[in-house]
Amino acid sequence: MTDITPKERIKRFFHREPIDVMPVFSGQGMVTIQAIEKMGIRFAQIHTSAEYMARSAMTTAEMFGFDAVIIPYNMCTVPEALGRGASLYENADGILYPTVPSKWKTLDDVKIDSDFMTKGRMPLVDDAIRILKSSSNGKFAVGSWVLGPFTMAGQLLELDVLLKGLKKEKEKVEEFLSKMTDLVIEVARHYQDLGVDYMNIREMGSGTDIISPRMWKMLVLDNLQKVFSALRSPKVLHICGSTDMIIELMNECGADALSVDQKNDVVESRRKLGNDVLILGNFDPYGTMVQMDVSGAESVIKKCIDDGVDAVWPGCDLWPEVKKENVEAYVRTVREYSKKASPAVGRI
Repeated sequence: MTDITPKERIKRFFHREPIDVMPVFSGQGMVTIQAIEKMGIRFAQIHTSAEYMARSAMTTAEMFGFDAVIIPYNMCTVPEALGRGASLYENADGILYPTVPSKWKTLDDVKIDSDFMTKGRMPLVDDAIRILKSSSNGKFAVGSWVLGPFTMAGQLLELDVLLKGLKKEKEKVEEFLSKMTDLVIEVARHYQDLGVDYMNIREMGSGTDIISPRMWKMLVLDNLQKVFSALRSPKVLHICGSTDMIIELMNECGADALSVDQKNDVVESRRKLGNDVLILGNFDPYGTMVQMDVSGAESVIKKCIDDGVDAVWPGCDLWPEVKKENVEAYVRTVREYSKKASPAVGRI
């Protein structure tokens, strides 16, 4: 490889400028138990300390040779700040992600305080971003993410309430999703103002195994277009689950890159979108990094590259209890196997 820094590699990647090899990074959490154990802390502690959050991301990147660090690690920071609480499982010894204990019951219960960004653990995430920006010395790119409007809505209100409301309270549903859109924009722009190098919008709960393409176009498309038109580049759209039937609609949202998981047929997506679109994906993070042996992991990563991704991303957060040797194989395989140009990004 050349002397390109990890941060510069990712910057050039999003600008579609020639690079030496694919960057190894993600728009989802990539913290590992190996880093947490090296720090001498428990998993639960990384959600309640800005220092632990930042240091665990940095330690993971340094241990495995990632090109970026990304935070936060859980989906509860915004719901908690909006008064829905967060179950943090602070005394747990194993891997338990925080959950939202109390969702709004009806659309009439929705109330969004104008100062929610100052509440709960939102300031903690801000501090962690500042620590990463200052402690990385410009070596690593710093990424962040926020849930998309539809997925955020599902964290705050039961999805069946939302979907049933389309029949009797369509205007209220549209108003609620509009509020979610404004909220997502506020959070994402705030993180961009703090200096993150790329932003991922995780509309992960809107795959077509959950809602139909017709429903996606009605409930998701316009709001995502508003989100991406309000954000600076680089900006990524990530959706979990089945996305083959909406990949072209995803490309209409205004993101600089599209991230898909293992259910997506990347070969077909590449055929539909052409070679000018950045496609990120698409290995199963649990199956590949936890359940497989090294040779299996290597084969999966090679297939992602052969299928036509521009960067090999996990389909969701890495499960922290990864096999060390599998993550090492992931990084090594990308570095060695991606020296040829990808469809949208050339090589030096």
